Formats: sequence, C-alpha cells, structure tokens
Amino acid sequence: MSKLELKGIHHTFSGKKQRVPVLSDVTLHVKEGEFVSIIGPSGSGKSTLFHIIGGLLTPSGGEVWLDGVSVTGTKGLISYMPQQSSLFPWRSIEANVALSQEVAGVSRSAALDKAREWLPKVGLGGYEHELPHVLSGGMQQRVSFLRALLSPQEVMCLDEPFGSLDALTRQAMQSWLLNIWEQNKRSILFVTHSIEEAIFLSDRIYVLSNKPAQVIEEFIVPFERQRHEKVMMDPKFHELRQHIQSLLRQEILS
Repeated sequence: MSKLELKGIHHTFSGKKQRVPVLSDVTLHVKEGEFVSIIGPSGSGKSTLFHIIGGLLTPSGGEVWLDGVSVTGTKGLISYMPQQSSLFPWRSIEANVALSQEVAGVSRSAALDKAREWLPKVGLGGYEHELPHVLSGGMQQRVSFLRALLSPQEVMCLDEPFGSLDALTRQAMQSWLLNIWEQNKRSILFVTHSIEEAIFLSDRIYVLSNKPAQVIEEFIVPFERQRHEKVMMDPKFHELRQHIQSLLRQEILS
C-alpha cells in the first residue's frame, strides 16, 4: 500500500476575469520509505500540488489518500519543508527544531530534549542556544529539515529546499540529506528544478508538463542504495539526465 497517493488531481484558480487551470489529472504515489521527486517547468503548479497535499487547498477535482484513507482537504497530516528555512528569528535553534513537535502536542520539555539529542547528529552541536542569524544558509536548512524530520507525520514534503544555496553548499546538502534519510527512511515527496538533484536523491521521478500540469512520464532511478556522489559519473546517470532534459525542453518550447 502506498503511504501517499494522489488520484486525478485537478485544480483551477478563479480570478475576477478568468479561470486559470493549474493542475490536470495528476496521479502519483509515494510508497512507505520511498524518496520520490517531482520536476517540471517553472510555474507548472508543483507548489500548488503541495498545498493540496497539505490540506491548505481543496482541489477542484480528485482526491488525496494517506495510508489508504481519503484525506482531501485535511490539514496537519504531513510535515513540510519550504524553499526558505522559515525559522523564527527570535527563537533559539533548539526551540525552532522543537516547534513542529510542540504543534503536534508534545510537551515543550520533551520536544526540547529531542531537539538537543538530534542537533549534534546533524552537525549543529553547540548551536542549540544561538539564534538563526548566526548560522549559514546551509546550516539554517539543516535546522529546517530537522524540524520537519522530528514532526510525528510520516510523509515529508520538501519544496525546493536547496534552491537558494550556492552550488557547493547545495551539493554538500544533498549528500547530507541522503545520509540522514537513509538512517530513517521517511516517505519523501521532493520538488526540485535540478535534474541532477532529482536523479541523485530519488527512487522514482515524476516529470510534469507545462500548466495545466499533468504527469508526462515516470522514471525509476536505476541506482542502488546507499548512494554516493560517484554515481553522477555513471553513463546511465547522464542518459537519464539527457532524457529528462529533453522532455522538459519540449515542454518549455511548446
């Protein structure tokens, strides 16, 4: 059984003068412990899809299923990591990490204990009482990911979490994310604009069309776990990247 399943999702935004179709019959799934990426042209509705999964938007059509139950329009069932770290500047690092647990009903003391346990594991030991502005962009994203990881929801939706980082930091964060994920194997749905990032991280990749978005192809990534950066030198990696790039180019030019 899939952990998360989207069945025929349609969505249209209604403005004062026109209706704008954004999603058209999007069907996809994420199995338990699976890392799945979505990639598509800019403006193709990827973030809208996450808002629907998280219950912030009710789709114009279709259903969201979680653990075999229809949960369309229900909030609080996934953990979410946005494009920016979205840390509260007045809260300490440990308090930012603890926030998702507190919202879920865990006592503040227990949530802080869990944050203190985990921060050294992600290379942030010694920063527990600092404020976010002290940290680099990559370190702030670690805090944001850890906050999502420690929330009780089993499905994590990551919305271009490394898009604002420089190339070297981004590559380091990709390896870091894989290392942490392989220790926990949460179910992850990951949005990215980077084809290389999607292939390196994922078990499967869905490629979306231009708006109104629909799935135009699904790829199974042919590399075993645990995965290391040397996989990027594999000819199969380049073949898959070129295939996906060709699909996206056709969508952009169409």
